[in-house]
Amino acid sequence: GPLKKDPFLAAFQSFKLDEGFPDAKFNYYHFRVDPFEPSRVWYDARFFGTNTGDLIGGTLKATNKKVESPPQSCSMCFNDNGECTQLTVGYVMDKQLGNTGGLGGVYGILYAIGYGLPFPEAQPWEKSFQYSAFTTF
Repeated sequence: GPLKKDPFLAAFQSFKLDEGFPDAKFNYYHFRVDPFEPSRVWYDARFFGTNTGDLIGGTLKATNKKVESPPQSCSMCFNDNGECTQLTVGYVMDKQLGNTGGLGGVYGILYAIGYGLPFPEAQPWEKSFQYSAFTTF
């Protein structure tokens, strides 16, 4: 679920992406105001970088692997004071692109460098038996 500001910042900063990917390019583009929610701005992003430095304080050693993320949709919501109150990231638009197994955000970056997390949401999507049966008819 959503994290409050301080736990979010602590969690995100602990990855130390700037140290692990000194050549990182976040490539934010296509900014637009939501026509139905004018306090929300949508934008797209594609991360590119090479893992030449350690991550998470040296816990994950550098792999020298390149990461090419798929296009991801992101958004920011603002209050009347212009402060960002919500950030959404990592919603993959085309999971066939890039080398992250179709994963977005940090899950995709970790997967691409060989450090995929051990739970289903952080693994590439696989068609279930039930879905295969459903689409057969």
